[in-house]
Amino acid sequence: MSIAAMVLTVLGLCLFETVSSIDNAIINAEVLSTMQAKARRWFLIWGIIIAVFLVRGLLPWFIVWAATPGLGPVEALTATFSSDPRVTDAIRQSSPMLLVAGGVFLLFLFLHWLFIEHKNFGLFIEPFFVKRGVWFFALVSIILTAIVWHSLKIEKMMAFAAVLGSTAFFITHGFKQNAEESERGLLNRNMTDISKILYLEVIDMTFSIDGVLGAFAFTLSVPLILVGNGLGAFVVRELTIGNIERVKRYRYLKNGAMYSILVLGCVMLADAFGAHIPTWMSPACTFAVIGFFFWKSVRHNREEAAKA
Repeated sequence: MSIAAMVLTVLGLCLFETVSSIDNAIINAEVLSTMQAKARRWFLIWGIIIAVFLVRGLLPWFIVWAATPGLGPVEALTATFSSDPRVTDAIRQSSPMLLVAGGVFLLFLFLHWLFIEHKNFGLFIEPFFVKRGVWFFALVSIILTAIVWHSLKIEKMMAFAAVLGSTAFFITHGFKQNAEESERGLLNRNMTDISKILYLEVIDMTFSIDGVLGAFAFTLSVPLILVGNGLGAFVVRELTIGNIERVKRYRYLKNGAMYSILVLGCVMLADAFGAHIPTWMSPACTFAVIGFFFWKSVRHNREEAAKA
């Protein structure tokens, strides 16, 4: 991979991690506003270390290691920079399993948002799907069946990985839904700051899974994922400190994040089934999709200001 490709990949990862973590930043900001200054400083300083190194660093490394059991921990970390043919061959053979699991997870994540979750309508077609929210469960079941069927023709472990991606989605979705409900009660209960910090760390870990799995659509290189997602996590912390209300004004950023997730999920599935995807495709699409919805948000704000 060239230096230019690495830079583009890291920037794409940073942007995707930042935008996909907006909900996490909002929850953090609202809970932090109820805590004492000392506890807030602790979370914002040590929380970034936990978020970057323990979650966004160790999780992709562990995923690569688990998907490629023939590699040792150090080889899993440096695999894409290795010239050892044994290492590159092991990554090549295991990558379809990793990609199909991540692709299913991201595709289900997008479809759940499209059919069920509350949203600001950014495209004219979105109300059509919201009115037919019950279709979500039928559609994801059909999609999973089709992916498993085609995976079985190639490799049984790919079919298992597809089911694993589906399982991961429903488990993390349950945690997220509980987190959003708990947050409303948390702000009204007399809890200690330590309890709130522990709560925020668990929530951050749950929300980070989207960004970590989506990162594999950009690259299988753990060091690049660590740098890109780490920068994104740092940006999210900065937004949490003082700019979250400004971010909320860009009403379609969440739409941009979700349509990026759709693109990245499709890229991962296509790659898993043998399609050649250029290195620049994922970051370029991420910039284009998020850029469009950012522009749409800016235009909406200008229109609202003109009416006032």
